[in-house]
Amino acid sequence: MAGEITETGELYSPYVGLVYMFNLIVGTGALTMPKAFASAGWLVSLVLLVFLGFMSFVTTTFVMEAMAAANAQLRWKRMETHKEEEDEDSSTASDSDILTQDNYERAEKRPILSVQRRSSANLFEITDRVEMGQMASMFFNKVGVNLFYFCIIVYLYGDLAIYAAAVPFSLMQVTCRMYGLCTPPHRCFHPQAVFTLLLGPFTFFDVQKTKYLQILTSLMRWIAFAIMIVLALVRIGSRQGEGHPPLANLLGVRNLFGVCVYSFMCQHSLPSLLTPVSSKRHITRLVFLDYALILAFYGLLSFTAIFCFRSDSLMDMYTLNFARCDVVGLAAVRFFLGLFPVFTISTNFPIIAVTLRNNWKTLFHREGGTYPWVVDRVVFPTITLVPPILVAFCTHDLESLVGITGAYAGTGIQYVIPAFLVYLCRKDTQLTFGCGTVNKHRSPFRHTFWVAFVLLWAFSCFFFVTANIVLSETQL
Repeated sequence: MAGEITETGELYSPYVGLVYMFNLIVGTGALTMPKAFASAGWLVSLVLLVFLGFMSFVTTTFVMEAMAAANAQLRWKRMETHKEEEDEDSSTASDSDILTQDNYERAEKRPILSVQRRSSANLFEITDRVEMGQMASMFFNKVGVNLFYFCIIVYLYGDLAIYAAAVPFSLMQVTCRMYGLCTPPHRCFHPQAVFTLLLGPFTFFDVQKTKYLQILTSLMRWIAFAIMIVLALVRIGSRQGEGHPPLANLLGVRNLFGVCVYSFMCQHSLPSLLTPVSSKRHITRLVFLDYALILAFYGLLSFTAIFCFRSDSLMDMYTLNFARCDVVGLAAVRFFLGLFPVFTISTNFPIIAVTLRNNWKTLFHREGGTYPWVVDRVVFPTITLVPPILVAFCTHDLESLVGITGAYAGTGIQYVIPAFLVYLCRKDTQLTFGCGTVNKHRSPFRHTFWVAFVLLWAFSCFFFVTANIVLSETQL
């Protein structure tokens, strides 16, 4: 995310790419969704979930179109640079080279537009992995680029705070129940310091997620989700379900909105996910299929949860509801589900921290300048690590952390940035290649109305969430 063109990596099939996309989207937000569903009511939650899933799909197609436009711009610049080099070579040509001048003159008589039309389809192929920061620098002005990095940094801080709170909280709950013989914990050790000491130092170094680690965490994720859904269905089928969720409760919409936005977040990682896909001919349809499957999964997970457990007994981290003796008799399953966030989220914390650190460096980077060793190795990692750790020390309210992160920074990344990216890249494409040029990966929502609608929705949500928070605090 540090604003530069990175290596595309090894190619994979479209279906493998969509599996990666599914795994990226279905993460921590899914574990906080059941409580948000129960708070807002099942009908309101279902309607909002479907609508926000649709809006996320719209902006995903916006980012894909911007990726294709950025590739076309880079490819065109390389062609122009190559042409200039050829012109320089021809200016110093020998007498024997001049004999072939007639051939070049005949080639130059061909209409330029016909050449562009034949090559425009290839111009918009997504082959270079152009990250969001690079696209922002290509299509935004300086103020827009700084606002982009500010939004990314706030979102990553929220991510780290969620991770830093979720892991110690889950560890504390499971450990205290283990030694308290499944009684609710009263005074237990605080593992926040242990978490900071173990994972914090990775912020000062460069870490990289390996293929095998990704496979392992994905496998654990799907085993955990499958166990929770099956156990909830078994309890409901055996008439042990205790949940009676309301139809609608507008007071819970604020957190539900943030959780849903956070749970559909993938726009910032689309260049890394979709660029290595070998065939992008039907990529839009496959992405739509992916969103439909994610919607079905979120609905199944949340509905089984809210009808299985009472609303007041649902935990912020849904896995902890299965760490009780009266719910799951097998100790190994209880500990696996209870410690599931500890293993999977812990692997993401160093990666997000390094990404945030690199974004700070990019934001303050000056052309041709370098940072002193102390600033590079101490200051930037420290300002990356300290704020989320302090937040995690102060609160373990994961639903609110996810809700606020999704409602503010998530709205910017998922709605505002893609809308401005696609609008400006369309103007830039018309200016560079002419009005008749067609982007082969253009969004199905190509009318300007959709850009305006997304921006209007984003700003409406921003003011609604802010007003809701102010009114809630005033009532308290």
